[in-house]
Amino acid sequence: MAAGHADTNSNEARRQMPLEGVKVLEFTGLGPTPFGAMMLCDLGASGIRIERAGATNPLGGDPKFDFLFRGRPSLELDIKSHEGVETILELVQKADVLIEGYRPGTMERLGLGPDRLCELNERLVYTRMSGWGQEGPLSQKAGHDINYLALSGGLHPIGPFDGAPTPPLNLVGNFGGGGMLMVVGVLAALQERQRSGRGQVLDVAMIDGISVLLTQLSGWMQMGQWNSGRGGNLLDGSAYFYRCYETADGRHIAVGALEKQFHDAFLTGLGFDPLDFDDYLNPEHWASRAELLGPVIKTKTMTEWEVAFAGLDACVTPVLTLEEASRSETNRTRGSIIATDLSFQPRPAPRFSSSSLRYPHETVTASPADGWPPHW
Repeated sequence: MAAGHADTNSNEARRQMPLEGVKVLEFTGLGPTPFGAMMLCDLGASGIRIERAGATNPLGGDPKFDFLFRGRPSLELDIKSHEGVETILELVQKADVLIEGYRPGTMERLGLGPDRLCELNERLVYTRMSGWGQEGPLSQKAGHDINYLALSGGLHPIGPFDGAPTPPLNLVGNFGGGGMLMVVGVLAALQERQRSGRGQVLDVAMIDGISVLLTQLSGWMQMGQWNSGRGGNLLDGSAYFYRCYETADGRHIAVGALEKQFHDAFLTGLGFDPLDFDDYLNPEHWASRAELLGPVIKTKTMTEWEVAFAGLDACVTPVLTLEEASRSETNRTRGSIIATDLSFQPRPAPRFSSSSLRYPHETVTASPADGWPPHW
């Protein structure tokens, strides 16, 4: 268990969770759908995850490490059968939020579309998660994070200037532009329901969410502060004071010395005089200065540079693996990672001064024959 977490959790256990009493019915899927449901349940919502009978994870792996499914039990149903539909209709009458991530029209064909379910429960926030949206030329086509990122304009600026664009894992589309946007929409709809007494249907599309994340970059480009191509930009790894450098042991340090005081501290830590780099925001000097600093940084290991910069406020940090991050002093002290002898996973966030969050626990499976669901 992460250092400092046990005491915090025991205190939080006596406090109410922010979304306590909110009931979430989730039709299981991949990526943004379980991530958004996880966030809601971390905040205290009571979730039920509907699993299709006989369905398997197409990506494989040990399901006990599917941390996106934490905080709510699963119920396996044949949603094409009469019995399965009837069970869902019973649950919908008690639910506050429904989340589904199927292709547009699928829920309607199952007899579980928003018209029917919102009539059955007028307070229901019916949440539809998709890549392309519920309508439009691509709405019926498949896609993944990289595709939504590509067509939104978000993939083109990422990567080396002399190579192909580099997908930033699936963090931007699936989780940032998808799951997080869904959580924002659900919370806003629940807030509006307090005024109107009625739920509504949410059309959450990853291509929309990615576009929202690109708001600042879009403005910078039109102001002439960002090149349309890759390279030569402040935050894309071109600036010698905002990039990663290889160290003597083949590892890397990350430098984010954007403001002048951090920039000067960075150079001081390397043994250079900041006065020789006074025009640091001029892109014409970035490449040559990176070539100057690179060999110096490569004379020490990552850990040695971490120690060297420990006393300087220079925005210089080691580039850790996930396993290393789970053991780092910063994360251990704050309790950001919940670690046991068997696994580690991120702790629910954000933190509240007067509310607790749900501590992750193992997912359980049950059936209607067990008196399901006991907590609804």
